[in-house]
Amino acid sequence: MSRSLFLFACAALLVACAGGPPPPDWQLNAHGALQRAQEAYLSGNSRVEAAEFARARAEIARTGRADLLARVELARCASQVASLVLDDCTGFDRLAQDAAAPERAYARYLAGRAEAQDAALLPPQHRALTAPGSGGSALAALDDPLSRLVAAGVLMRTGRADPRTIALAIDAASSQGWRRPLLAWLGVQALRAEQAGDSDEVARIRRRIALVGEGAPGSR
Repeated sequence: MSRSLFLFACAALLVACAGGPPPPDWQLNAHGALQRAQEAYLSGNSRVEAAEFARARAEIARTGRADLLARVELARCASQVASLVLDDCTGFDRLAQDAAAPERAYARYLAGRAEAQDAALLPPQHRALTAPGSGGSALAALDDPLSRLVAAGVLMRTGRADPRTIALAIDAASSQGWRRPLLAWLGVQALRAEQAGDSDEVARIRRRIALVGEGAPGSR
């Protein structure tokens, strides 16, 4: 799975996989559960996501490592931002005092409150997005679909999402079959077309939304 954001969130869980003795069961179990939780969330399956995330969290809690739990909570919040669920990251907030500086910087980034000194602490693919004038052009430079969606969500949160941002986010979600963010971003696109008085475009987007909804869990 070559998703840079996922690797950022899980790097601490994978250190033992790079070589040396076999990793402990909790490490493998937590990594697998978090991976499944993320995919379920983006695909729109909340029930599976909740169960797998709880499993990942329980495995990590066995270690007593609040810093690892904080990182996993950030991974969950990043998926939510990618899907335009822009609530507070309360799971991370409860653990923030035990998180490292890069995690606290990333939390501020997700919340749209990144400071100038945070840029150097962020994953490389997100650093350009902290610039005040950054928008669709900076987003286009991100190859990883999830990183692109997260960055687009941050741009939306900070009022910098231009039409190109929305189009790039839609393309990223569509290419991966990620129903939840795709529907969210199509909704934004439809709203802006409606505000512009473009009834033909609104109708086209709504047809696409209906098509995506046909494959949703429980839709049949």
